[in-house]
Amino acid sequence: MHTFIGLDVGTQGARAVLADVSGNVLASSEENFPLSDSSREEQSPETWWRACARVLEEVLQHSAAAGLQAISVTSTSGTIIPIGKNNEPLHPAIMYSDGRQAEEGALCKLTAIQYNPDGYTAFNTTSGLPKMLWFLRRFPEKMNDIHLFIHAADFIIGKLSGRYDVTDFTNVLKSGYDVRIERWPEYIWEKLPLRREWLQTVVPSGTPVGPVTADIKGLRKNVTVVAGMTDGCASQIASGAVSPGTWNTTIGTTLVVKGVTLNAVKDPQGRLYNHRHPEGFWMPGGASNTGADWVTRLFGNDLAALNEAAAKLLPTEHLFYPLMQEGERFPFIAPQARQFETPGMDDAERFTAGMEGVAYVERLAYELIEQLSGEKVNAVYTAGGASNSNAWLAIRANVLNRPVHKMKEVTGATGAAILAASGTHFSSLREAAAAMTQIEKTITPQPSLVAAYENNYHRFVHALKEKGYA
Repeated sequence: MHTFIGLDVGTQGARAVLADVSGNVLASSEENFPLSDSSREEQSPETWWRACARVLEEVLQHSAAAGLQAISVTSTSGTIIPIGKNNEPLHPAIMYSDGRQAEEGALCKLTAIQYNPDGYTAFNTTSGLPKMLWFLRRFPEKMNDIHLFIHAADFIIGKLSGRYDVTDFTNVLKSGYDVRIERWPEYIWEKLPLRREWLQTVVPSGTPVGPVTADIKGLRKNVTVVAGMTDGCASQIASGAVSPGTWNTTIGTTLVVKGVTLNAVKDPQGRLYNHRHPEGFWMPGGASNTGADWVTRLFGNDLAALNEAAAKLLPTEHLFYPLMQEGERFPFIAPQARQFETPGMDDAERFTAGMEGVAYVERLAYELIEQLSGEKVNAVYTAGGASNSNAWLAIRANVLNRPVHKMKEVTGATGAAILAASGTHFSSLREAAAAMTQIEKTITPQPSLVAAYENNYHRFVHALKEKGYA
């Protein structure tokens, strides 16, 4: 039996899964990190590695691990680690969620727009390039000790294979790499105080990096380590949205839309950004500040009765835009955006209208994508906590007027395992995903509900426009 391991190094812990060629998860293990008040800003890469080694040893105890072919890694996007010539960190990992790089983010954005306007220019505090610049400004005495700036997934891949000099298309996007022409733009070292030799070689996700060199019990040295991917893209892979026209919506704390197009989607407002697909396609994506965080904040965790009631209320005539913070970024940019709702709703009506409101935002996102790309959205796969609500799935299928496919395994670790298989056992990522992703159920639209939601959707969009949001 051929098997593959995916490792996911998140903000709070590490997870490993062992999967077979059909995508069945045969074993999994996870471990939380010991977090502190500063963990949103900095974390220890060595702590990550020790946790990874332990969860790997756990899944390697499964009998199917005897057929292990390859391993890959996914982790947070925008997290940066400066390493020295001995490949040891010169500083803790500077986390994507570290907000201290606002000044550097503004400088990187201004420089990129001036010198590379067609490349990635949406730099902010979550981006990798500003974090490199911030480190140089704060610790100039360490400048001559720097060997490379690497990303979170690269550190674990380096520990596994001894190769720290290689990264992938998805991790380098926010570090300034131009994925259109597949090279680092000169402004990074000509206009910013960085050096070309500090930047890694970039390969498509899924490219074999080398054999395992790490000493981990049960991990053979002939297992191939494969170039990784950022966590959001890995979850997209696990959803099966890997061919042009296929899209994934993950509704967790926020609503994240990612898909595949033949061409890069150019968005003058910067609501969408484009990752590069390993096979040369494009993987556009955007994230709304609206998602499912309102559910637990307004209604708690005991939702069975509300979901049952919601199924009998579809569709409501109410409007509820359940934005829990100030401002929206996708599918429209409106820093002044605020929550709004029809007054006088009871709990069941409000709960149902909130799910409908998020579905309207999702539809608006896909209409924007089709408008900007000129390409059709053919299939929507879904993941995240919201996909566990049958009522919400029904709302979304009818608002979108498209079948919505709920996937069986949608974790980043599963996506990393599929990626490992794509570069070794299968001939492509699309072939690997076709074999290893499984649809749990498909929800199809009902003509009567589609017609009712068509009217309600336009009322919702009209309300957004009246308030100056969209």
